[in-house]
Formats: sequence, structure tokens, C-alpha cells
Amino acid sequence: MTRKVIINADDFGLCRGVNEAVAKAHTEGVLTSSTMMVNMPCADQAVNIAKNLPDLGVGVHLNVFEGRALLKDPCIDCLLDADGQFALTPLKLSLLSMSGNKIRNAVKSEFAAQIEWLIDNGIKPTHLDSHKHIHSFPIIFSIICRLACRFGIPAIRFTFEPIEVCRTPWPLPAPGGARRAGLIRPLARINHLQNPGLLKTGAVLGIAHTGNIDVDFFKAVALYNSIEPVEIITHPGYSDGLDARRTRLIEQRKLELEALCSEKTKQYLKDADIELVNYATLRSE
Repeated sequence: MTRKVIINADDFGLCRGVNEAVAKAHTEGVLTSSTMMVNMPCADQAVNIAKNLPDLGVGVHLNVFEGRALLKDPCIDCLLDADGQFALTPLKLSLLSMSGNKIRNAVKSEFAAQIEWLIDNGIKPTHLDSHKHIHSFPIIFSIICRLACRFGIPAIRFTFEPIEVCRTPWPLPAPGGARRAGLIRPLARINHLQNPGLLKTGAVLGIAHTGNIDVDFFKAVALYNSIEPVEIITHPGYSDGLDARRTRLIEQRKLELEALCSEKTKQYLKDADIELVNYATLRSE
């Protein structure tokens, strides 16, 4: 039986090295989808690349943790440091979002500005996800659901990753990956109760293995994953423009790019009768 799989690259627009890797992984590999960090230095270049890749689905990687805000409004000062950079950690943002409307309104306003930026630059987002998976937090998820409806965006990443992928016969997760997936899993269940209509996949793969997405991982997807449709999260990239002070994924990005372009990966997916799609093509079927 054919199984539909979306293979998404996060962090499109982060830097030149990531942009070049996303283009290569799509044109020479199995990548079908990407989500753009529109407030980052190379977002304009990412838009130009995306416009020349009509079969690449492009969504928004909503971000309130890296770089500067797009919105120039005092309402978001609570998210920033004195230099105008995003300053809160995911834990602190999650806790503060429960205490009052100030943080929630700031997040909503900045996320709306990021979505509008991509639309104004000629790209209709196929879906929404977020940096550090912050949209998994139920209060933030409800904000993003409202924004998806407002902008006519039909899908949000469902961050439920089955616990089985952290066990044999799957490859070992990345250090800390199983714990991270375990923390997000119950939040994703709550999200499904809140708004199942915007969650278009049955699960996601790649949270526990972030930084360890190699050929063996794709072989395991082909052999052992029975959920469909499913999204696989990847982070391909070259080192050009990456800052080791800001991201733990440096050399890992190149290894993930190699796996996405590997002939072995392509053959494993083909032999398993896996159909590679993105959120736009998934919606149109």
C-alpha cells in the first residue's frame, strides 16, 4: 500500500548555507517541503530560491527565539532584549504566556507579521510550524490556529512522534532527543483535541533524531513506519553563515543533506512504495 510522506527542511532563510542545501536537497534529493524563518538575514534569498522551485512546498517557521523581530511596535518589547534581539527561552515564554495577555498578544502580533511577510513576498504558505516547536504549547497552539484561519493556511505541523521510534529497530535517537520528544508528545495530544482539522498528518518523525537523520533513519522509515501521511523533519545545511553560538547543528546539517540526496535513501523509499508529497499536494488530493 502506498504511504504518503512529507519531508520538510526547517530553517529555510537562516543563512546562505542552509538555503543552498534546501535547494540541493529538493532538486537532487527527496526533500518536498520547507519552512522559512522570514526574520533571518537570508530570507530574501530563500524567497528567490523558492520561486524557482514550484514543486517545493513552503510554509512559515514561526520564530520568536532567534534574531530580530519583524514587527516594529512597542507591543512586542516584552519579547526582546535591550539590543532588540529575541531574548526569551522556550520555557520562559511558555510560562509567561499563561500569566496574562501581554505575552500572548506580542507573540500573536509577531507571528502575524511573519506570515504576512511571506505572503507579501509572493509565496502562499502551505503550512505553519515553529522554531523550538513552541507551537506545541497549547496556549501558543491556539494562537497559531487562529492565525492559520485568518490567513487561509490549511495545515499546522502535528508534533506527535510515536514513542516506538526511540526504540529498536529504529536507529538511536540524538542525545536528549527521546526526552525532547517525550515532553512534546502529550502537548501534541492536547493540540489534537483543540483543533484536529488543521493537523493534516498522523504523526511527525525527526524530533528525537534531530541531528541524526541519516540513511539508516530513512531505511527505518521505509521498513517500520506505518503511519500515513507522516512528516519527517530535517535540517540540511552547509556551514556557510552558521553560527556555532546560535545553533548546535553545524556538521550534522551536512550529514542530513547527504542522506536526503543519497541514492540509497531514494531506493529505500521507492522500494517501500512511498509517495513523496508536500502539504499543498496533500491538500489537493
